[in-house]
Parts: sequence; structure tokens; C-alpha cells
Amino acid sequence: MAVKFPAFLGTVRQWHWISSAVCLVGMLLFAVTGITLNHAGDIEASPVVTTQELTLTPGLTALLARRDHGALPGALRQWLLQHDIRVPERAAEWDDDEIYLALPQPGGDAWLSIERDSGELIYEHTSRGVISYLNDLHKGRNTSVAWSWFIDIFSLLCVIFSLSGLWLLARYAQQRPGSWPLVVLGALIPLLIIILTFH
Repeated sequence: MAVKFPAFLGTVRQWHWISSAVCLVGMLLFAVTGITLNHAGDIEASPVVTTQELTLTPGLTALLARRDHGALPGALRQWLLQHDIRVPERAAEWDDDEIYLALPQPGGDAWLSIERDSGELIYEHTSRGVISYLNDLHKGRNTSVAWSWFIDIFSLLCVIFSLSGLWLLARYAQQRPGSWPLVVLGALIPLLIIILTFH
């Protein structure tokens, strides 16, 4: 017997194809990066490191002398932007001699160090390539809140896609007698691998 939803909710078939359409690109991305993550040790990466050494203006150096905690001042972040260094409004590590700011990001890393007395600044950025970038997106490593929300919503849509597919499978199982053995096989294969090969 067909499951009936209120008219505004549509049908299970509609939920299935809409969720599959929305999830298509994300599922391909996560499937491919699942393979690259599984073989991360076999994929060679050639990190590219760029370094900049700068000296702050006397005004910025004096501005830092009046602070001892929190994020870098907006004037300093604007000055850094002129040198192609993007710094978010994030708390830095302050001590008497140095200000240090870690800038982790997907597919790479960066950091910034400023000597408080001289105003000498070192910025280093490391990029590990596209595959590393996509792998970090898969894991949600060093990403944004927006990306975290995307992963949650995408996962929910994948659950809807899977459950609506299961319902359609049950609905038309009599016409396709090989369906349930394949479903059972799909559940048994990972279970057997876990039982027989994990210590």
C-alpha cells in the first residue's frame, strides 16, 4: 500500500529524486575524496611554501605596544591586506616579545609572527595542493561555519535519499526479486570485513 503524505509534502518518489539531485555533486565529491583519503599515503604531495618578511610602520608598531590580547587591530589587518595577507578577526597569542597568529586552512597552513619591539613581521603560507584541499573539505578540517552547516544539511539529504530509496525498493520489490538479496549483501560485506579483519 502506498504511503500518503499531506499534499504539500509531495510523494516519497519526489523526495527521492529531489534529494538525489541536490546531493549529486556533493556525493561525487565525498565519494572521490573518500578514495583519495583512503590512499593518502600513496598520493605524493609537493607543498609550496611562500614567505614574506616585512617591517611594520612606526604607527602600527606603537599601536601594538598598547595592546596585550585579542585580535590584531583592524588597521594592521588592512595594512596586511595591502601585502596580500588575509588575516581574520581571530585572537592572537601575545607575550612581551612576540605576537603569533596561527592561520590553519583547508589544504594548507599559514602563520604570522611579529616582534613587538622592532615591528619585524614574518608570514609563511604552505599549500599542499588541490587533493589535500578537497580531502580537508571532506573532513571539515579548518573550514568555516558555513561549510559545517553544508555538511550537516548534505548529510540529512543523504539520509532522506537513502530512506526514500529503501521505501521505493520495498514498494517495487515484488517486481524485482533480486532487490533484497542485494540489500542484505550490501549490509553483510562491511560487517564481515569488520569482524574478520579488524583486531
